[in-house]
Amino acid sequence: MAGALFTVMAPVLICVAIGFAWDRGGKGFDVDLVTVLITNVGAPCLVFHTLANLTVSPEAFGVMVGAALAVLAVNVPLAAGVLALARLPQRTFLPTLVFANTGNVGLPLSLLAFGEAGLGLAIGVFAVHSVAMFIAGPALAAGTLSWRALLRVPVLYALPPALFFMVTGIAPPGWINATTGLLGDVTIPLMLIALGVSLSRLKVTSAGRSLALSLARLGIGFGVGVGVAWLLGLDGMARGVLILQATMPAAVFTYLFAQRYDRSPQEVAGVVVMSTVIGFALMPLLLLYVL
Repeated sequence: MAGALFTVMAPVLICVAIGFAWDRGGKGFDVDLVTVLITNVGAPCLVFHTLANLTVSPEAFGVMVGAALAVLAVNVPLAAGVLALARLPQRTFLPTLVFANTGNVGLPLSLLAFGEAGLGLAIGVFAVHSVAMFIAGPALAAGTLSWRALLRVPVLYALPPALFFMVTGIAPPGWINATTGLLGDVTIPLMLIALGVSLSRLKVTSAGRSLALSLARLGIGFGVGVGVAWLLGLDGMARGVLILQATMPAAVFTYLFAQRYDRSPQEVAGVVVMSTVIGFALMPLLLLYVL
């Protein structure tokens, strides 16, 4: 089990380390340019390709969508309360505490723990988080929730066609599928490298705050996941997948939102990486609980 978990986490940590070493070597890295490319090109392609190629049954997908919505609905007030008690800015840290890395960490872990059926259920949670994160995340970071601001979020234009292909079961044209898959695939390593660059510039004085917020993200996620699974009467694999996904570390995209809207991106980067490292250390215990 430890070897399998290392296989999943190692690529994430290696990409971050590459960015860290690249910046420390003085080679230069335009974080602003990379952030714009990911937000306007990479993220929409990633969301479209993932949603358009879902293959789970409508019933199973619907259950996970409802459970994931419930998790997010409870996460928000709990996370806001923690930040209020700590007197930390909501617009900076709320996305980091609310949105979990249900994609490039949660999906592989669900596959390893529960097989193909578990992966199908986990995709339901990932789909909800993707939609909510790319709509609410930038809006929270920007401090506005106007419809005009939301319509400027590029991922919104990828959602209608993706949902059409998902609901109808029609396969996207090959060239569209290949193109969005190619651009989507480059998004995750590129944003992790950008994260490593930011960590290279992160001051040590924020380590304590990053640790506390990382524990809050994982603790809130686990508690809410267990509670929602109990309230909805989920059991077996469905319960395990929901709790596993809810307890994932902070989503890497929350760092990109902080970078784009200048919301203390280096401190947010610290939370993302530290929660990932802590989550990796605690993952064997979590898997023992859900299996």
